[in-house]
Parts: sequence; structure tokens; C-alpha cells
Amino acid sequence: MAFYEVYSHPALIRYKTSVCTKATLFLAIVLCLTYIPPLLVAYRSQGFWIKRSTYEEQPVVRFQYQTLLVAATSTRGDYVAWSTFPHLNNMLGNNLRIPAVSVREEDQNQDGKLDLLLFNLQLPLKPEEQVYSIQLLITFSYQLFRMSTVVMQSLAFVQHSSSVPGARLFISGDLRLQQRTPLPHRGLYNIYNVSVIDGSSPFASAYDLDSIIRSYQERNLTTVLSCPMPVWTVGRAAGSPFQLNAEIRYPMEIISYRPGFWETIKFAWIQYVSVLLIFLWVFERIQRFVFQNQVLTTVPIPVGKPHLS
Repeated sequence: MAFYEVYSHPALIRYKTSVCTKATLFLAIVLCLTYIPPLLVAYRSQGFWIKRSTYEEQPVVRFQYQTLLVAATSTRGDYVAWSTFPHLNNMLGNNLRIPAVSVREEDQNQDGKLDLLLFNLQLPLKPEEQVYSIQLLITFSYQLFRMSTVVMQSLAFVQHSSSVPGARLFISGDLRLQQRTPLPHRGLYNIYNVSVIDGSSPFASAYDLDSIIRSYQERNLTTVLSCPMPVWTVGRAAGSPFQLNAEIRYPMEIISYRPGFWETIKFAWIQYVSVLLIFLWVFERIQRFVFQNQVLTTVPIPVGKPHLS
């Protein structure tokens, strides 16, 4: 008569011993070797504690309608200037030229965030004046929301010079975020939410470009006009204004931040468990060999032994 298997289940055997035995000491050593070395391996393999991470976000940028323009009109140091700050304009005297300015910001992908600033300026000049260099400073409101809430005032600085007098300057570039230190993972970060230029100051030193740029670059979080493509056009007709056209884009940014506690633990736990599984597999087979073959004396007790009738 043929037999076939209708059901099977593993037999559980417990191996017991007293406290002060070689088997107990062996078990303690195995437990230590199972759980501690994976921690050391994960830690020594670099990057166990994640200290910096990144995410992608497009900032919310708004042009602040604050501008400072300086144009050199000769090689002898003559210049004309204009700004949106009344105190500075009053100090310029005969060097003041009031340009015609048009500004437009566009949301090109219709996602609710502005993507592009079109800045057009026409600077009137006297017939004998020529433009050899341009320095333009414009300010922005810059905000991030995905992790920590960042609110700050930033700027873009445009500068170009030529040995040949020009009629037009065209600039196209990206307003890029620069970080010296990572941002916190949550909370309000607004220590730079102050005006880059103190427009209420009656002193000329407050509008000095060297001082403004130096103070701005001391910050941990700034913006810079990256990869500008200047096009300097010569041949200005007599009596026509000098034209400055700028296209400034607000691109997607990769933001660096310090992870929080739970994100750090999650990252460390994954590394630890991935190594621990190997040690568990190895030492489980070592224990099975030692106890099943009674290398160390213990008392095997079957559990759930079936009763035959």
C-alpha cells in the first residue's frame, strides 16, 4: 500500500540549561557578536549618521522694484547714475539721469510661481556722453516653503565693461541660490529678511556698491546671477538712449538642509538592519549546529510532541 504526505509541521525543540554553564556563556557571546558588529560595520563604512540632505524646490521670487544703476561715461572716471532711493538721487546732482524702465514677470508654466523677470531700461545721455561700463543692482524677495520656511531679501548684480562705447547691453541668466551652511529641516528662517540696501539712510556710504556687496557676501544664504550671457552692442546713434535689457530666470533649486531626528534614525536603521540580517543568518546556523550536535551539554525538550493513538 502506497503512502503519501498529507500534512507536515516543524518540530520545536527547546534546549535548556542552568545559568552558570558553558552553554549560557556561549549564548551571551553569540548575542554580542550578532548585534554589535553590524553596528560597527555600518558606522565605519561612512555615512551612518546622515548630516546633510537635499531636496528640490522652485522658490517664490518677487522683484522688489529697488534698483541702483551706475554707468561710466568716459575713461576718465565720469559717470551717471540713478536709483529708486530718493536720498541717493538727491546726492547725485548733475550725475543723475532718470531712465525709462519697464518690468514684467512671467509664469511660463502656469504653476502659480513666477519664472522670469524681463527688465528693460533706457538711459538718456547727453550728445557727448558714451557708455563704457554698466553696474546694475536689483533686489528680490526670496521664499522657500517645502521644509523650513525661508524668507529673505536678496539681490542680483549685473556688471559689464568694454573699451568700446556701447549702445545696448543684453543680459540673460539664472538667479541661483548659494548656501554656505545647510538650512534647518523645519521652522522659520528669516534672519536675512532685511533690506539689502538701506534706502532710508541719508548718508552716501549706505549706497556704496563696495560696501553693499561686501556686506551681502558675508551672509550664509545669498543669490547670484549665474551664467549671464552679455551681448554688448556698439554704434549708438546721437541723441538715442543707452538700452539695458535683462532676462533673469527663477529656476528650480536643490536645497541643502540638516535632517531631523526621525529622518536620521530611519537612514541609520536601514544600514544597520541590512548588515544585521547577514549576521543573524550566520549565527543562527552556528547555534543550530552547536545545540543539535550537543557540542555544549544542554537538555533538549520537545514541545508539542504529538500523541499516537
